[in-house]
Amino acid sequence: MNDPSSIAPASVAGVDEAGRGPLAGPVVAAAVILCGKEIRGLADSKVLSAARRAQLASRIQERCHWGIGIASVEEIDALNIFQATMLAMARAIEAMCERHGCDPAEVLVDGNLTPAGRRAEWRWPARAVVGGDRLERCISAASIIAKEHRDALMCEAAESWPHYAWDRNKGYGTAAHLAALREHGPSPLHRRSFAPVAQLLLI
Repeated sequence: MNDPSSIAPASVAGVDEAGRGPLAGPVVAAAVILCGKEIRGLADSKVLSAARRAQLASRIQERCHWGIGIASVEEIDALNIFQATMLAMARAIEAMCERHGCDPAEVLVDGNLTPAGRRAEWRWPARAVVGGDRLERCISAASIIAKEHRDALMCEAAESWPHYAWDRNKGYGTAAHLAALREHGPSPLHRRSFAPVAQLLLI
């Protein structure tokens, strides 16, 4: 674990999420403050191979300050996916602060909106960065951690519900996933507020 004293007072954290669009599973956010030795090859998690992403995630977790926040399927259905994403982001920053004993001077959030003023849990100065997972290295790092963590959760869930093939589609609405959903109905991990699942519940 990094020594919090190695982080400058003006540290900037990057925040990104994984899992806003899937029909099943939680939404996961990650927060990262880059520190120590530079990590080469950081990029938007979506353009990285699975092997490269896993390698980078390991390096980020070894060398950086980081935290993960999760909003459950129940919270997504109760709050809506936008508010659940904002909640997961707040939890990610809080987890990083608790884990490493440091508060960022500013948080860069991927997208055009931040949790500031939208979630009571949020207490940090924040700035939205459109395309931030490509433009800001700390956000790229957060996108990698968030995706790796969520993918691992969905692969684990696939062991209990193998017919949905979450180990391959990670909960997204692929043709095979939708076919399995029609055949087997929704699982406890399906988002009932999302249209394809909600429509099945009305049949």
